[in-house]
Amino acid sequence: MAPSKHAQTLSLHAGYRCDPATGSVAVPINMTSAYQFQSTEHAAKLFTFEEQGNIYTRITNPTVEILEKRLAAIEGGSAALALASGQAAAFYAIQNVARAGDNFVSSTELYGGTYNMFKTILRAQGIEARFVDPSDPENFRRATDSKTRAYFAETLPNPKLNVFPIAEVAEIGKSFGLPLIVDNTAAPLLCRPFEHGAAVVLYSLTKWIAGHGNSLGGALIESGAFDWSAVPERLPAFNAPDPSYHDVVWSNFAKPFGPVAFTMKGRGSLMLNLGSCLSPFNAFLIMQGLETLALRMRAHSENASAVAAYLNEHPSVARVIHPSLATGAAKARATKYLKGGFGGLVGFELKGDALMGKKFIDALKLFYHVANIGDTRSLATHPASTTHSQLLPEEQIAAGVSPGYVRLSVGIEHIDDILSDLTQALQAAGA
Repeated sequence: MAPSKHAQTLSLHAGYRCDPATGSVAVPINMTSAYQFQSTEHAAKLFTFEEQGNIYTRITNPTVEILEKRLAAIEGGSAALALASGQAAAFYAIQNVARAGDNFVSSTELYGGTYNMFKTILRAQGIEARFVDPSDPENFRRATDSKTRAYFAETLPNPKLNVFPIAEVAEIGKSFGLPLIVDNTAAPLLCRPFEHGAAVVLYSLTKWIAGHGNSLGGALIESGAFDWSAVPERLPAFNAPDPSYHDVVWSNFAKPFGPVAFTMKGRGSLMLNLGSCLSPFNAFLIMQGLETLALRMRAHSENASAVAAYLNEHPSVARVIHPSLATGAAKARATKYLKGGFGGLVGFELKGDALMGKKFIDALKLFYHVANIGDTRSLATHPASTTHSQLLPEEQIAAGVSPGYVRLSVGIEHIDDILSDLTQALQAAGA
């Protein structure tokens, strides 16, 4: 294809034109476990990365590779690693930079599953998550010591919806030689984290990118601009021999292939040994969603802003959480980092007790009550009893979850039908 810098075009064309054997323009689904080697010498070179090619679908797959190339092109990165889920992507992101005895600094404003995994699973493995309030970027500097290996945050935190100060924290990380890893799940195309200094972008592909609630997937995308060897003592995982793969030093080993050390280490060490590979069929489904992502994000954003405005005027609603209604520094960050819309999430609290929020959800007819976000369909849930139920009460509050908080993932239905369902559910709840 002709060169393009536009994500809307790249989502359709990047990484693939047609099948050379058949001329098929649809990406083929390569449902295979293994691949025929040309010779023993060829096989040996593949295993040492002297040649690029396929060994086993746990490591690479032609269908998945097209998705990876497309994601990297859309994001403006150098390479991508697709995984079985967004949760796997978050786990690999930290495992790739930290070892037992290390720590990383994370925003408190995270999806509940990520927060809990950081707090419990990684801690049990000897990796400490240091949670800080992101409203003051300097909190990341204060929490940093000689064992800190990365910073982590969500662009548009689910469910607090305060846009993260990417450039400010990335600059602090740069002063130490530390990468900023940004989960951009809730703001694909709307925010470009690499343009603000992020080193790695993470996605739960399950959400808006796939968009149809039919497939799980995750991805880690590398910017190509972060030098993993600039301060070797800061990132020993990249600058000391890795016993999991022939004692290679990843920052040096990757150089002949380009600025892809993070991706090569993730594939050659973690993916090879732990799995969590993306199914080729799921990759195919995700690419079907990716083709219409630009159109859907526009519709999600327009509908969510209309819902936020409606709820903000409703006499029974105590508070509405949406970037369009933010004030002060939060509003400035939303305007700075989100272009073309504020995303599809809306949070709100009803006046009265927490039970009213549950009554409201049970009364919805158009909205689905599911533990997911980012579908074409409108979705609703009560985070305190579902997605964030594993957190302690004070941790829920820090993440933006109060007992009466209701989260809406606004779909692309006609806005009149969305507002009609909200109206009848509010009335049924006694609001």
